[in-house]
Amino acid sequence: MLRDITIGQHFPGNSLVHRFDPRLKLVLTILYIVLLFAASNPLGLALSLIFLAVMYAVAKIPFKLILKSLKPIFPIIVFTAVLNLFFVSGEGDPVFKLGFLTVYAEGIRYAVLMAVRVMALIAGTSLLTYTTSPIVLTDAIEQLLKPLGRLHFPVHELAMMMSIALRFIPTLIEETDKIMNAQKARGAQLDNGKMTERIKALVPVLVPLFISAFRRADELAMAMECRCYRGGDGRTRLKVLRCEKQDYIDLAVCIACFAVILASRLVFPNF
Repeated sequence: MLRDITIGQHFPGNSLVHRFDPRLKLVLTILYIVLLFAASNPLGLALSLIFLAVMYAVAKIPFKLILKSLKPIFPIIVFTAVLNLFFVSGEGDPVFKLGFLTVYAEGIRYAVLMAVRVMALIAGTSLLTYTTSPIVLTDAIEQLLKPLGRLHFPVHELAMMMSIALRFIPTLIEETDKIMNAQKARGAQLDNGKMTERIKALVPVLVPLFISAFRRADELAMAMECRCYRGGDGRTRLKVLRCEKQDYIDLAVCIACFAVILASRLVFPNF
């Protein structure tokens, strides 16, 4: 089950975070990302991490899922930290020298803060996808972008494409696993050899994968036409997004927490 959750990026539940209105949840996620860069002092980042930990605890999401969301971007975190470590200069004597590279205390500080900021950013966005199904998330995006429809922006079509893309990501991953296993059963060496040999070995995987993707797209388009799909004009929804009293309470609590985190930058700028 954990593998399916990781692929689908949705952890089913009935917590306050899961039931929170997806439109407000999406807006608060964007505000949280902005807050990570606005309150960049150690105290602000510490409060941001505490807030995020509380949200994960309320959502009852296992800690191992957080680690799984951070694992793919771990090389980027290390690379960013190393850049700040060696290329940020500071006042006073350096901590140590490594050839032509000099490390200052300010560089260490910025490296740690940048790594924590990136990890908090990824964990915060993962919380959104873990507690919101892809269909509901695309509905929320469509509702938020609805004012652009007056400017003839294809809001519904964009939301539909996102919904279809998110829906077929697990399917394509499963299809890729089947093709790779079939190729390995026929003697293909996909995990051995030099980099160029591995790239060439992927050709027998990519070709049937693209063919399968185009076939599924054609079947989906045919099914939508048979059901008389003509875009978003005049269409109704089975579940209409509405903000309840609890949503406004949760919104007020989150905004108050964000205000405290931002105030920590203003009141304690050097802490």
